[in-house]
Amino acid sequence: MNKSRSVVLDDVSKAIIAELQEDGRRSYASIGKAVGLSEAAVRQRVQRLVDGGVVQVVAVTDPTEMGFARQAMIGIKATGQLEPIADALAAIDEIDYVVITAGSYDLLVEVVCESDDHLLEIVSRRIRTIKGVVSTETHVYLKLRKQTYAWGVR
Repeated sequence: MNKSRSVVLDDVSKAIIAELQEDGRRSYASIGKAVGLSEAAVRQRVQRLVDGGVVQVVAVTDPTEMGFARQAMIGIKATGQLEPIADALAAIDEIDYVVITAGSYDLLVEVVCESDDHLLEIVSRRIRTIKGVVSTETHVYLKLRKQTYAWGVR
């Protein structure tokens, strides 16, 4: 996923990213005025940022409003190489977040499910059957209080 090493983030690109973090629907013309570029130049830079894996412009939804009754974070303890396990987890459609970690768990994944039965099926039949998965601990979300993607640029 990290293809960004080939993309140079100069101050103008960072300013474009900051504008998109504030409002991903902002027009290229509006961004151009804010950063001192033409609409075409902004469009080209945004495309390079997307192609390079630096940014992703999407509509963020509330899963509960989309018919998904259950979200959970699952901590996974594993043995062996972690990258193949992370890749297998990333291939599961219901998993929207996969990280290799240091600490109590080797990996953390976030899952979005239609029901508790659906969550059980994912944990029991799909995650725990992956070679190298030793154990899981599921943390069911009760209420989302904050979720942001506007952490700025450095």
